[in-house]
Amino acid sequence: MSIKTELKKYTSPTKAKILKGFFKTGPGEYGAGDIFCGITVPQIRKVARQFINIDLSEVEELLHSKIHEERLAALLVLVDKFQKGSIGQKTAIYKLYLKNTHYINNWDLVDLSSSKIIGAYLMGKNKAVLRRLAESKNLWERRMAIVSTFYFIKHDEFMATLQLTEILLQDEHDLIHKACGWMLRELGKKNQSLEEDFLKKHYCQIPRVMLRYAIERFPEDLRKQYLNKS
Repeated sequence: MSIKTELKKYTSPTKAKILKGFFKTGPGEYGAGDIFCGITVPQIRKVARQFINIDLSEVEELLHSKIHEERLAALLVLVDKFQKGSIGQKTAIYKLYLKNTHYINNWDLVDLSSSKIIGAYLMGKNKAVLRRLAESKNLWERRMAIVSTFYFIKHDEFMATLQLTEILLQDEHDLIHKACGWMLRELGKKNQSLEEDFLKKHYCQIPRVMLRYAIERFPEDLRKQYLNKS
């Protein structure tokens, strides 16, 4: 039985219609033209776990699917393979991921995989590739760059998050603003003074949405101070 066949058991036209709206698949929207079949993330995870041992070539083929949930299944298989793999296998998965960023083309696909593959692989290594991604014309590569730093934050490394957020301050897309604000918020959970130093330095530049995400967990009086400054 193939992974595609197993996924088809969970298709739901009703859910597919909801997902198409949620992920902005209309003309001119960021997910324009994407195809959904109505499978939930827990269902996709369940199937992905069953197929962790399939070849990387088969995973890559699945990642090229026109169906959103099949691409997500491929990414979740890659994440599982990466976490259990040898150094050589991790390298192969990391390279495959970067070669196929064109297919990792919505925020859920990015958010559920980039930190666990790109971030995990680059821990303790040169991170120049993240700057290249952050300066890409591709929205999803820019989001990959900043969300990948979630892995570093979890391991008390913060500089990459701050450096990339600084690069992305002038980004025009709210999905980048939200991702940067999210990472600043996560950084702040570990080191609020460092987050505040960044916010104070850039409060004249920081987009409103990014700021709101970044200070979401601050005490109400402190939140109001930052919002009134912006």
